[in-house]
Amino acid sequence: MFAEARDFRWHLAALALLDLAATPLVLLTPLPVKLVVDNALGSKPVPGPLQPLFGGAHASSGRILFVGSVLQVVVVVLYQFQQAATNAYRTFVGQSLTVRFRSRLFRHVQRLSLSFHDTRGTADSLFRVQYDAPSIEWIVVHGVMQFVSSALMLVAMVVVIAGIDTQLAVVALLVCPPLFFVNNTYSRRVRHRYVDIAVLDSHAMSVAQEVLGSFRVVKAFGREDSEQARYVHHSTKSALGHVRLSVLEGSFGLLVNTITAAGTAVVLYLGARHVQAHTLSLGDLLLVSAYLLRLYAPLESASQQVATLQTSMAGAQRSFELLDQPPDVEDRPDARPLIGARGQLTFTDVSFAYDNSPEVLHGITFHVPAGTRLGLAGHTGSGKTTVVNLLARFYDPTEGQIRLDGIDLRDIRLADLRNQFAIVLQEPLLFSTSIAENIAYARPEATFDEVVAAARAADADRFIEALPGGYDTSVGERGMSLSGGERQRISLARAFLKDAPILILDEPTSAVDINTEAAIVEAMDRLMAGRTTFMIAHRLSTLDLCEAVIELEEGRLVGARGVKARRAPRQRPSVLGANNGRESGPPRSRRIDTQQQRKR
Repeated sequence: MFAEARDFRWHLAALALLDLAATPLVLLTPLPVKLVVDNALGSKPVPGPLQPLFGGAHASSGRILFVGSVLQVVVVVLYQFQQAATNAYRTFVGQSLTVRFRSRLFRHVQRLSLSFHDTRGTADSLFRVQYDAPSIEWIVVHGVMQFVSSALMLVAMVVVIAGIDTQLAVVALLVCPPLFFVNNTYSRRVRHRYVDIAVLDSHAMSVAQEVLGSFRVVKAFGREDSEQARYVHHSTKSALGHVRLSVLEGSFGLLVNTITAAGTAVVLYLGARHVQAHTLSLGDLLLVSAYLLRLYAPLESASQQVATLQTSMAGAQRSFELLDQPPDVEDRPDARPLIGARGQLTFTDVSFAYDNSPEVLHGITFHVPAGTRLGLAGHTGSGKTTVVNLLARFYDPTEGQIRLDGIDLRDIRLADLRNQFAIVLQEPLLFSTSIAENIAYARPEATFDEVVAAARAADADRFIEALPGGYDTSVGERGMSLSGGERQRISLARAFLKDAPILILDEPTSAVDINTEAAIVEAMDRLMAGRTTFMIAHRLSTLDLCEAVIELEEGRLVGARGVKARRAPRQRPSVLGANNGRESGPPRSRRIDTQQQRKR
């Protein structure tokens, strides 16, 4: 935590000085009462340091009452001003720390692998970024800083009380060892409970996010009641955990206040006896009593903050657990930049497995010349998507090598590598912003004219212009205010705008009707021109735009046409024809006919 707060050390130092300004003001607060009791109502002389205010040691009682009253108002106003300034600055420093820590967590989450998010889910990471990250503010600003301030206040109070009556100061300090013991015991016993409750809260949030993100499916199957019951189940477990903690916190608070009340009672008893013995004035007893309340207030506050700090420590633990997760894919120290690739790609004995699972790719070898349109055929689960995920380095091969223009992908800077790809997915992903912003997501610096040109190339301009807001129309959450074909054409426009040398098409026409498919195919034909293209399809007929095809079965390459490839041994015959496993003659470019596609 201190390492995270290092850049704010001067702000924290200024906050500490501002906080310490409360100490002399707190010491002055009960002084007017002592003056009135001992000097106005009694006959004691005014203390030496205050005599200039009263015009001498034996000022009139009226003058003492007036000056004492004015002094009371001045001290209170200064103290409240100091408190307001301290709280405002504490909030500024705390929020700045939280935003910085949140942004670091968010950046790290984006760098983690797809397998991490697939395994853990997004709700848990979201909970840690949004709700666990503020732990840095509560620990550093509200915890450590206030502890330092309370400790200095405690020392000042003890010194002043000892100057009035040493025995009372010693008795007042006797409460510290029991408080320390209770705090230490409580902290050890409840830390893990706060971690468990954070996990339960995260589970409840995960259910809510999952249901709301799949709302159409929930409604279609009439599962609202069962999902409600599931959410209530997780929320109830979390609520019961909070109730049990509340009981523990109440018991802890009872012990703390009992100990401080006992200390106050003993001091009051001894102080009264000292007044009776004329070794202590009544004003001094009132002063000691006021200081005692101020003395015990930081102790009680620090003790009561243990519960809050335990919550924050649990949140900090979860936050740093997330930061400790290493990204599966990182830049090598000597990674080279890449500006513009030709698009030649080679897989050499590439195998891959997710974490500790069995391999999903087995020794894949093939070579794709620059500008080739390559189709990936095979049944569901054959490894087609894994191949393109390895291309974009969403994962790294567990064995083998993938080279782009003769360079191992792991030797290229990750950001430069991914700039060489444009991706069109089976389910187009749009953000809840305008159509223009969604198209420009591929290249944020693009001008509006470039966005329009990309939309025209994707055959999307006509339906966009027909919308009431045109290119400023909001697409709604995940683009659900548009049809599937419209979303896919915006996705194609995004790929046109990026103008990358390598194109990945993942079943881009599987979720649209035949007429829309024909228009999208024509747009894809234009988009593929001059680019190395990987097109995924379950049906061979979808690959008519491709001049080369490889077929995968259970993670093995079982057939190839139009590219050099090494077929997996002892596999069933491929459906691609007699040339399987061998390099064919000159690639044949086959364009799909719109009428034939419509019939098909």
